[in-house]
Amino acid sequence: MSSPIEHPESQERHLADVAFLARALADENRLRILLFVRHGRKSVSQIVEELGLSQPLVSHHLRELKRALLVDVERRGPFVLYGLTRIAAVDVIEAMRDLAGKLVAERTRF
Repeated sequence: MSSPIEHPESQERHLADVAFLARALADENRLRILLFVRHGRKSVSQIVEELGLSQPLVSHHLRELKRALLVDVERRGPFVLYGLTRIAAVDVIEAMRDLAGKLVAERTRF
């Protein structure tokens, strides 16, 4: 069974979506936050303590990750907890890490 041919406009829209997601993942601290919250919901203060980042910086990155639909927010009484929306995001990070390692290992000129 053959797959339907994708129209160029649809392909362009999908590429724009991929670029949007790639920009959200293009920061080392955001990657660290995503890897930390994959183990369960965390508060800003827990993220600050674990990663050694300032509270304003963590809040900024969480806003960007929420905007990209990579984390969501749950309120538990006075607490605001952030969690990963899709575990597949961690799979993407790990695949990118593996690819980066291979590319760096193959590099012969800088």
